[in-house]
Amino acid sequence: MLEGNVQVDSANEQDSFHEEFLALLQLADRQPLCDFLDDQNISDVAKLIDEYPEYDTLIISGMSVHRAVGVFKILELSQQKKIIQELPPNKTAALLNELPPDDRTDFLEELHSNVVRELIKLLNTEERKITLSLLGYPENSVGRLMTPDYVYVYENNTVAEVLDTIRKKGKDSETIDVIYIINRTGELIDDIRIREFLLSPPDRTVSEIMDGRYIALNAYDDQEKANETFKMNNRVALPVVSNSNKLLGIVTIDDILWVAEEEFSEDIQKIGGTSALDEPYLEMPIFRLFKKRIVWLVVLFLGEMLTATAMAYFQDEIAKAVVLALFVPLIISSGGNTGSQASTLIIQAMAVGEITIADWLRVIRREIASGLLLGIVLGVIGFLRIVV
Repeated sequence: MLEGNVQVDSANEQDSFHEEFLALLQLADRQPLCDFLDDQNISDVAKLIDEYPEYDTLIISGMSVHRAVGVFKILELSQQKKIIQELPPNKTAALLNELPPDDRTDFLEELHSNVVRELIKLLNTEERKITLSLLGYPENSVGRLMTPDYVYVYENNTVAEVLDTIRKKGKDSETIDVIYIINRTGELIDDIRIREFLLSPPDRTVSEIMDGRYIALNAYDDQEKANETFKMNNRVALPVVSNSNKLLGIVTIDDILWVAEEEFSEDIQKIGGTSALDEPYLEMPIFRLFKKRIVWLVVLFLGEMLTATAMAYFQDEIAKAVVLALFVPLIISSGGNTGSQASTLIIQAMAVGEITIADWLRVIRREIASGLLLGIVLGVIGFLRIVV
């Protein structure tokens, strides 16, 4: 009974939320609407945009820039594109300048180069320099994910100086859970959790706390490698270094979660027998969708023609015992099910890093052995069925 009352209350709150939003839309003065939107949870405002897409630009422009950025980050790419196209130039500039560099880079790399060129002009000098730097790294590299907003100190700093630095720089940092230690040439030499500084005497130096054990990603590493590194280490952020070990930025766990979701979607599409889609299904042009699907269908169709060749070879035997023809659909179905099993297992193993392309010979050997064993079992069952 209590659970039912909770659900009813939740539904009533939702209705009240929508009614208040629609009522505020009717007012000539937009300030009450702006205040209302700024008081809501970011996820609730995002749902509001989903349900009233005709007001998406009005909603984003009516919020404070900081909160508008929070909503914009969690919207679908199609919604983000529409909002950027419809926002006035001054609002677009404010939104893009406030976006964290890694999120801004993710968004810009999905746009046409001409559009990117125009949007970069709206950035201030510092943000433009950061964005161009991030866009200079290869697609799907760690460099595209990193943010230059982090807190770093030097090994000769005292704990008191470190805490002062955190107070000054921490507000603009992506995370302050970990503080990065560099030398005078900018090379990363350690990373230390903030709790170590909070629990240490103020006059203790950083070099006394350092243990020299840290994990770093290279800016040119593949994003999948970053995903694996995060899974193997209990960290909320990892530093990103250049080939000469210069500290360039950090990658946070929220960015890696997006990468993991994209990789999962790509693996599912491959299991289904298509090339990975580069954009949402409903936004992809039909001809590009056709090209993604036709290649594998042709390959599978040609493979299935071998079944017709085998049946033609045994047609005399089938003519002598017509009952065998009844089992042809069963055999074809079993072949499809076996293939689906194998592709699912292998693609999943590749996704989690258990096997690589270099293991193709071992995989073929195992699948041939598995195929023989499965064929014997299914063959015996089929033989018994025919006898009965």
